[in-house]
Amino acid sequence: MSLAVVYSRAQAGIDAPLVTVEVHLSNGLPSLSIVGLPEMAVKESKDRVRGALLNAQFEFPARRITVNLAPADLPKEGGRFDLPIALGILAASGQIPSQGLAEYEFIGELALSGELRPVRGTLPAAVQARNAGHALAVPLENAEEAARVGDATIFGTRHLLEVCAHLNGSRLISPTRPEARETAAAAEHDPYDLSEVRGQRHAKRALEIAAAGGHSLLMVGPPGTGKTMLASRLPGILPRMTEDEALEAAAITSISDTGLDTAQWNRRPFRAPHHTASGVALVGGGSHPRPGEVSLAHNGVLFLDELPEFDRRVLEVLREPMESGHITISRAARQATFPARFQLIAAMNPCPCGYHGDPNGRCHCTVEQVQRYRARISGPLLDRIDMHIEVPRLPRETLRAAADGGETSDQVRIRVEAVRLRQIARSGKPNCHLNNRQIDRICRLGDSDARLLEQAIERLGLSARSYHRILKVARTIADLAGSDAIQTAHLTEAISYRRLDRNLPASAG
Repeated sequence: MSLAVVYSRAQAGIDAPLVTVEVHLSNGLPSLSIVGLPEMAVKESKDRVRGALLNAQFEFPARRITVNLAPADLPKEGGRFDLPIALGILAASGQIPSQGLAEYEFIGELALSGELRPVRGTLPAAVQARNAGHALAVPLENAEEAARVGDATIFGTRHLLEVCAHLNGSRLISPTRPEARETAAAAEHDPYDLSEVRGQRHAKRALEIAAAGGHSLLMVGPPGTGKTMLASRLPGILPRMTEDEALEAAAITSISDTGLDTAQWNRRPFRAPHHTASGVALVGGGSHPRPGEVSLAHNGVLFLDELPEFDRRVLEVLREPMESGHITISRAARQATFPARFQLIAAMNPCPCGYHGDPNGRCHCTVEQVQRYRARISGPLLDRIDMHIEVPRLPRETLRAAADGGETSDQVRIRVEAVRLRQIARSGKPNCHLNNRQIDRICRLGDSDARLLEQAIERLGLSARSYHRILKVARTIADLAGSDAIQTAHLTEAISYRRLDRNLPASAG
């Protein structure tokens, strides 16, 4: 047989489109050509494949070899096609049987010795292979990751010879099974527990509301008051990830430069980029689009510390994914869309020196300096943050006292999960994602409460977006209280979480 067909998967964002590797042997001067829009790493595979076949004691056909990677208009990158190209040459030259190849998909980079090296993005490929009803053969280092896809048949292999022995039936490879990791057991080893936070009861309450409704939160306070500590506890009180959420988050990490750490499976991401991060680092990009921090935080938490220190243009790119839940990166040659449904938690000092409002009077910033500092955060971005709270400096006696024995993250998470289930049953989504029509239906106010909110809107000069966000937060507070209707206490508490909408005092010192 002079024609063989082998299936593989490309990488396009978090998708893994099918690639058909067609290998044809014909008469003519010995050569190997690869067509089908291959990029440089794919073109170089001809030398890796030749060396791997010869060192594995196979015959490299002294014929004209044409390899077509279909579809022809899909860019192909990386060394992931080495293994299917090698198998196609062996099948076309009759050195391995071609029967049964259609049941498999193959991904892997070849070393010159014939050993298989790991590649990025095997998790999305495993999802698509499972959906197509195919088994997937991958390098052994990628097998644990790919096997996380339920019902997928994954074969992890070390060497080209192992794959060939499996295909000809002389030595079968056992499918890879993921290591058992109980979610509850993993949670016991979470080093960040809410009970370790001393004092700050108001901030803990706001954190629970944010977790229950999926709301974004901005904490304002002087250095050392526990803002970062509080933010790092949020993933521990969020509801456990569903299987689909875990797959989505892991698929993004799988195609990133760092790759997937299977030890973090089923844990909500917590991303905390430095304030010097560029716009590309935050939202993703590059000539070959890669996910940025907003996508790596998908189904988890994006924490931005020292928020005003970020470049204003960098912060503005957050506005679109905060509303849409995804980010689209367009380049001249290609376009990629990555999911970016993250929960934003931010922290900032109240003024340039950090001590505005401190009882000791350490702050000497003028009103103009404070206003310029806070103006680094644009109004449209601030509007999109549901809750603004103050995290004040703790009294000395609170710091000296032993831990107050507050609630653990698990205790709070149980309440949060119950509230989320109630929201899903009512509207199919957390309160933070309610649209205007659902807000009108679910967040109705009585006449007196409606007048109260109107007065607050007038006094604080709030926008329509802020108005709707207050209603959504009030609905979450009512859910935590087990109330079917929003009461006055729920509404006033929600209004109190718009701290930065208030005017500055006459003096800032």
